Amino acid sequence: MHKRKVLLVDDVQLFLEQEKTFFNRNDFELLLARSGSEAIRIIRQEKPELVLMDLYMPEIEGDRCCHMIKSDKDLRDIPIIMVTAGVDEDDFERCWQAGCDDIITKPINRHYFLAIIRKYLPLPERKAPRFIARLRVHYGRDREKLLADYSVNVSTGGLFVETFNLLPTGTELTIEFILPTQETTIRCEGKVAWVNHPELMKNPALPVGMGLQFVTIAFDDMNAIREFIKKETLLPSW
Repeated sequence: MHKRKVLLVDDVQLFLEQEKTFFNRNDFELLLARSGSEAIRIIRQEKPELVLMDLYMPEIEGDRCCHMIKSDKDLRDIPIIMVTAGVDEDDFERCWQAGCDDIITKPINRHYFLAIIRKYLPLPERKAPRFIARLRVHYGRDREKLLADYSVNVSTGGLFVETFNLLPTGTELTIEFILPTQETTIRCEGKVAWVNHPELMKNPALPVGMGLQFVTIAFDDMNAIREFIKKETLLPSW
């Protein structure tokens, strides 16, 4: 199967690792660069189908690197998405002036990240496998008055909460829960992805409740959830 080449360019390993988690390794060949000069060398050699490049880079800044690629007639059609920290208007202007195709800001919002990537590459929707987990979950629109119920299952993309405190689909909220085996508290921003309403059960196999999707979640928290799921699946089933 042909794998599409994607180049991730960032001198901070944390952000490289975070971006890597958004791609399915069966569909993509991920190339990594830690500097602007290394990025140019890889782009010329490998001709990736998409480049995600941090603005602030050692040796050659990201916008200068982008400009060099877009000035090359053999490479200019490669989409380049610039990644910036914060919302500085000067940074945005630098990126657009360099000829980039799109901009993503840090901290990276997973939902927005995937939406941007799909503009340039066919990135199939993949539902993360869910695992049974009874966790006490605090959630709500007001951080000072969070509701509390129990999850039915959890995945790296979200969890299903059994509750009659149903909120409209698309509602943005805060989500907090503790992973018992690691004593790790997960705090992230999310939204109501779907509702299993008592009068309209979309999934009769589940109780009344809501599917909550993680939208903005720290890289360390995502890894903690992944490790929790891995340990749980390794436990004996008796």
